[in-house]
Amino acid sequence: MFSLGIVGAGQFAGQFAKLFLAHPGVSDVYVTDVIADRAEHLYADEGLAGTFPSYEAMLASDAVDAVAIFTQRWTHGPLVVQGLKAGKHVYSAVPMAITEQEIAAIIDAVKATGLTYMMGETSHYNPATVYARNQIAAGAFGRLFYAEGDYVHDMDLGFYEAYQYSGGEQWKETASYPPLLYPTHSIGGVLGAWETHAVSVSAIGVTDERGDGVFDKDVSQFDNDVSNATALFEVAGGGSFRTNEFRRVGYPSQIRESRFRFFGTEASMEQLATVAFWQDKRGIEEISELLEPKPTMSPDDPSLQRIAPDLRAAFTSGSAPVHDRERLPREFDEIHNGHEGSHHFLVDDFVSAVNAGSLPPVNAWVAARYTLPGIVAHESSRLGGARLAIPDFGDAPAS
Repeated sequence: MFSLGIVGAGQFAGQFAKLFLAHPGVSDVYVTDVIADRAEHLYADEGLAGTFPSYEAMLASDAVDAVAIFTQRWTHGPLVVQGLKAGKHVYSAVPMAITEQEIAAIIDAVKATGLTYMMGETSHYNPATVYARNQIAAGAFGRLFYAEGDYVHDMDLGFYEAYQYSGGEQWKETASYPPLLYPTHSIGGVLGAWETHAVSVSAIGVTDERGDGVFDKDVSQFDNDVSNATALFEVAGGGSFRTNEFRRVGYPSQIRESRFRFFGTEASMEQLATVAFWQDKRGIEEISELLEPKPTMSPDDPSLQRIAPDLRAAFTSGSAPVHDRERLPREFDEIHNGHEGSHHFLVDDFVSAVNAGSLPPVNAWVAARYTLPGIVAHESSRLGGARLAIPDFGDAPAS
């Protein structure tokens, strides 16, 4: 059993604080935030063990054994390394980092310290990914040679409010975050099933035309004016996969943000917003029910008030029939889940890995393979689609 400090008390952190606190493998849960009032509210609302005035104070304390980082997406890399070097196990929200150098620093720190690192990628536990992973293991696809993963989340459906909440008066500077630097909800769902990795990429970005100051290079902290991007990846062993990262799209992302397709020589699987199919050379089987998480709470539940209304559906889904809930602690049975049933598994895998001294599924090496391809794809799009090689940090160690 270990104690945990939550870093960043924003919209996402509150849902995970409840799960960490309920897990029998965690003792105390603390929180810190650069906006002290947010930390105090989370502490009071969830009955946490206490607050810290800063991340540095949390890392200096013997009361905390591990940290869970829920800060803004471009800040994770340095904070993770800082936590590992302070002797803390680290859970980090996505993405792992935003440069190859930051990724390398995390892997080096994990090697040097022997501590647990896990990236909290929801799509690794997406019902479609779980189903495809099982079918691949059974050999049902034949030779898998192509896949697709989309993260289609329009800015109008919750992202404006989310960036305003986290970014303050300068929120437009950060709302222009490049889509391909947030790649893990599409790439992770593909590679979470297909045991390979990307070796090269060509990507195309679409310049935004809304004209509202978001995705405006004159405003953007990231010098970015691209709101939609598509990347085609070559994979080791032969084959390819395509991903879409769309922020201006006529699609109901409140129903399903990520969707996946897999094609093999003997069978294929395709998922849309509300339906999914397994297909072979003889016919089609609808598998929608297997992949459909059942809601566990109303989007109007008071515990979701910090979350933008258009984002609340992502935090109310339960598990799908394809999920193996028997492996989870029974304490989770009556607690909300989220992002197509992934939250319970994310927390349990991190807690179990820390307590057992084992590698979690989305460890540093796997996280690098989910993240770095998007970083290289972003560079490809800035170079007009030039095909670029993707470095690889190798497989995770055996133990």
